[in-house]
Amino acid sequence: MNRIEAEDRLYCAMTIGEQLLVSGAEVNRVEDTIRRICMAAGMERVDVFTITSSIVTTVYGRDFGSCTQTRRVSGMAYDLNRLDELNRLSRRICAQNLSHSQICAELAAIAAGPRYSFGMQLLIYAMISGSFSIFFGGSWGDMAAAALIGILLKLLESALRRGSHNALMTGLICSGAGGLLARLAVQIGLGMHADLIGIGNIMLLIPGIAFTNSLRDLFSGDTITGLIRFLESLLLAIVIALGFTIAGFLL
Repeated sequence: MNRIEAEDRLYCAMTIGEQLLVSGAEVNRVEDTIRRICMAAGMERVDVFTITSSIVTTVYGRDFGSCTQTRRVSGMAYDLNRLDELNRLSRRICAQNLSHSQICAELAAIAAGPRYSFGMQLLIYAMISGSFSIFFGGSWGDMAAAALIGILLKLLESALRRGSHNALMTGLICSGAGGLLARLAVQIGLGMHADLIGIGNIMLLIPGIAFTNSLRDLFSGDTITGLIRFLESLLLAIVIALGFTIAGFLL
């Protein structure tokens, strides 16, 4: 393996690792995947360091010396289906030693794969909000109000994310809007309990996957990443609670 081939294989491994991290994979899985892909290509040593926002990998081989690549990771878009597809691709690479062009074609196919339409996402947000509202004791009117507000929050969230990738600011605005709309729904007679409507809406914003991954990283020995994710989840939860609290004072 010459240096160009080593750089190409490392680039593909880093791309897969980045997409795994963005899709919701824990750090240990990302590092192990990059390591296995590089070792399967004949590299003698692979050192990977990953946190939530960066991946650094150095590989060594007698024919090409050492290569280092760094990847900045920005934003999260949890997608368990894409995560599964990337896992299957990484296993195929290790088992069949796919070429650089084959890996790029597979990655392009995964990126172009079917995703939930925006209309389906609106329906899912409505179902989640309404289901949790009635689960916690709300009336059918509360469920209808929570479902409608869930749709509005999805529209607001999409608009905010097009303009900014700041998760804390997005969470604050969405939670504040959710609290205001819940109280407004009660005032116009659409629902009966603003708190139970708000519970259904707040479940859309809770960082459950991030918090779970933070605990998994801590128990796996990835202390730095675990603490980073835990603090991010805690800050987002505080911001969400603050948004609903501010809404309570305003209306």
